[in-house]
Amino acid sequence: MAAHATFASVVAAHPVLRTHRSIFVDLFGSGFSDAPEDFDYSLEAHAATVASLLDELNLKGCSVIGYNMSGAVAITLAALRPDLISRLVLMEANLDPLGPGEGAVSTRIASQAEEEFCGQGFQDLIESLRKMGMAGDDTMATLAGIFQTARPRALHRSAVCLVKGTRPTMRERLLQMNIPRTYIFGVRSLPDSKWDTLAKHGIRVLVVPNAGHGMAWDNPNGVAEALNVALTTEYKMTT
Repeated sequence: MAAHATFASVVAAHPVLRTHRSIFVDLFGSGFSDAPEDFDYSLEAHAATVASLLDELNLKGCSVIGYNMSGAVAITLAALRPDLISRLVLMEANLDPLGPGEGAVSTRIASQAEEEFCGQGFQDLIESLRKMGMAGDDTMATLAGIFQTARPRALHRSAVCLVKGTRPTMRERLLQMNIPRTYIFGVRSLPDSKWDTLAKHGIRVLVVPNAGHGMAWDNPNGVAEALNVALTTEYKMTT
């Protein structure tokens, strides 16, 4: 649930990406978007909203990039509206429902009742992220700043839906697609036990050096180079 202007400022302006027309979307409840009370914030609902935007702009066959939760939304969008998507690029996207101990921030949020989180949990989360940032965790420091722009109720509902995932799962949907797909890791996030599964299904796997999950801030040049490869070069898919 991040403001994509942050990502744009550190990556999209890179010289290798300037030839691409880019549209940055803040999902409902984050960044500069509205946070409607009657929106359920499921991955399907987020995907439908992005689809409506692309329909309004009369765009089809888009290359869609999704990071973290937005990657799960991108997969859902490609599955539900394949006419809109010609290429999928995922940056450490959520592929599976989250079990205990996985996705520490999302599961922490989702474990609380909505009113509990809105009343106190949100501020507790920001404060804990700040403390981790002050202790030297640059990614947590960045998340503390980003999450401050999110609306607590929207953040909670989105986290609950992300933990739940979709049926079929995001991974199952991704593996069944026949469009060009790329999954980008930060090297500090490896090893990943499901790396081979991605490669065996024709998904290109790229690794950003000197970076972890917060790759856009750890190594923006490396992210830009990886995105350029994903967006401009062909990859022979295998089955």
